[in-house]
Amino acid sequence: MKRSTLALAIVLAAPVLPTVAHADLAFNVGVVTDYRYRGISQTRVKPTLQGGVDFSNGGFYLGAWASGIKWIKDFGGDTSYELDFYGGYKGELAKDVTYDVGVLTYQYPSNGFSPSANTTEIYGAVTYGAFTAKYSHALTDTFANPDSKNSYYLDLSAGFDMGGFMVTPHIGYQKISGPVSSVGSYTDYSLTVSKDFSGVLLSLALVGTDADKAFYSSPVNGKELGKAGLVLGAKYSF
Repeated sequence: MKRSTLALAIVLAAPVLPTVAHADLAFNVGVVTDYRYRGISQTRVKPTLQGGVDFSNGGFYLGAWASGIKWIKDFGGDTSYELDFYGGYKGELAKDVTYDVGVLTYQYPSNGFSPSANTTEIYGAVTYGAFTAKYSHALTDTFANPDSKNSYYLDLSAGFDMGGFMVTPHIGYQKISGPVSSVGSYTDYSLTVSKDFSGVLLSLALVGTDADKAFYSSPVNGKELGKAGLVLGAKYSF
């Protein structure tokens, strides 16, 4: 089960590293009413705190991000947080066409699962104007699902500025390889409206999936983790 916008660092191809004069370091901290990853609740449809740090130098970037979670303990594991580490390179292919390649690793320290919940993916994305297509490919077993190496996620999204409000539609497909493929694979969707208030980003998202209700349900309270719902979020960047 589960567990990604999250999400990151073997660089596939890149030019010479730019000078340090272009380097930038940024931090963010936030809260959400439900942490949804690829449409599936990671927090048993409960609120949690999140935060991260990002370093960029020209097109190169590195980052780390953390969030509270509940699904590992709910399914018999032994950690209540997730740590993501990522890195990659962003560049321009042509006018209005950019790309992003990299690696993301999701870490759940001492999760106690076999196979481990720790998961590493490589990814590549192409953006044309407001539209982005992204493909993520698992190099390891995927979020403790057995024999699930080479699972993948295909993500199509867009971003539209509507008078200061950003409107972001999204649809994705998570393919889980291996023996749980038929119940573990699903489509997710979301529609997010957000607005930046001097560094504080407020968002409201409608998120849902067609995920198997039995497979993606909490053993603690029976909640459907992929059921459609609204998610409120607030993030401060500095």
